[in-house]
Amino acid sequence: MTMATGRPAQIWISLRRPAITGAVGIVVAVLVLALSGVDPLRALSALVYGSLAPANIADTLNWAVPLVGMTLVAAVPLRAGIINLGGDGQMVVGALAAALTAIYLPVPGPLALVLALLAGAMAGSMLALLAAWGETRFGVPLLISSLLLGYPAAGVASYLVSGPLGDLGSGLAQTAQLPLDARLPLLAGVNGGVVLIVLLCVLVIFIDRRTVFGLETQVRGENRLFASYVGINAPLQTLRLMGFAGAIAGSVGAILVLGAFYRFIDGALLSPGYTWSGLMAALVGRGEPIASVLAGFFFAALQTGGFAMQRETSVPRVFTTMMQAVIVLVLTLRFGGRSGRHD
Repeated sequence: MTMATGRPAQIWISLRRPAITGAVGIVVAVLVLALSGVDPLRALSALVYGSLAPANIADTLNWAVPLVGMTLVAAVPLRAGIINLGGDGQMVVGALAAALTAIYLPVPGPLALVLALLAGAMAGSMLALLAAWGETRFGVPLLISSLLLGYPAAGVASYLVSGPLGDLGSGLAQTAQLPLDARLPLLAGVNGGVVLIVLLCVLVIFIDRRTVFGLETQVRGENRLFASYVGINAPLQTLRLMGFAGAIAGSVGAILVLGAFYRFIDGALLSPGYTWSGLMAALVGRGEPIASVLAGFFFAALQTGGFAMQRETSVPRVFTTMMQAVIVLVLTLRFGGRSGRHD
């Protein structure tokens, strides 16, 4: 494996697999619509127009901001064969830390905004590191520790905003509103956090493609035995990957609080299912950053286009979720039998 040669070919190989599965998913969707008595062309046209038309692209980008962010949360450790199921908890603690920093820290608004983003990233990273430490120190499988830590994190956050840190006058489990000058600006109707997500995508791709750490991550993902043989420190690598992934999750939570809700609202970050859609997108891309990000944006377009399809053709929006599931299933059937990775 080299880092400087064959780059276009490597990128094409990484994109070819999700492109094939996406095409198969669309074919299956057409067949299901036709068998249901719905005009497939009309339904899919409504879906595409509802997500990518100039009047609707802002909605798709607003959905893509957290979804692509949570795709990175899953893809970063998945590149090394590690599955992070704790995105929900990491996002929630990051969002709460960002909201409380922006509300209560006695500093000017712009500085409060920067510190809130940093606090969100740090909170998410610490929760993810706790899960990774459980595996590297005590042997608790990361698949379990990352998932289970999310429940007390969400529970504690819910308690805090329902009582001691909540906006009691509103009657809802939420914090007070953020100061106006501590909010992310809207950019043509799009959450200003889109800039941060793009920068994070560029950073992850650069690390993956141009650094020794990225190469070591790929080596471990392809063959753990060989990674151990060449001296890659797996526990340290796990801590670094999970810490980075948790920081991204916390940043996503902070972006939603600072650029969309303008307060922390109990349950608002979890109900859309950003974490699980992001995990599916990362699985489609098999952890490769470019493919995973494109899959994340594709899933975001499916979500927003689903609303338009439901209005125009009465096809339930949940149909787009079925399309996502079919794409992941096809990927599993197509590539699940490969034995390129060894534990």
